[in-house]
Amino acid sequence: MIYILLVLSLISNALANVFIKAGMRDYTGGILHIFHHLLRSPLVLAGLLFFGLAFIGYSFVLSRLELSIAYPIMTGAGFAIVSIFSFILFGESFSPVKIIGIIFVFIGIILLSR
Repeated sequence: MIYILLVLSLISNALANVFIKAGMRDYTGGILHIFHHLLRSPLVLAGLLFFGLAFIGYSFVLSRLELSIAYPIMTGAGFAIVSIFSFILFGESFSPVKIIGIIFVFIGIILLSR
């Protein structure tokens, strides 16, 4: 059960990043005007909601699971999910080198969680 919550938390975290990226794609203002944009963008607000859900779920996971297991899974798998979504939704690069890197990250997660 705790691993299911960890997966849901990492998916929420990845979605938060994707929503915020989507909400900021059209932003051309400077740092002084960013708060106005952040508060008016439904995509950014959805991203903040997903960050909140991820924070709550991950906090609960950390109360039950070792940090040395939870953190590599959260960050490594989150990196892979964000990379795939970035390629599909934003046309960002997804080279063979990146694929090999993601494979190594997953191998590292497996080794660290033993």
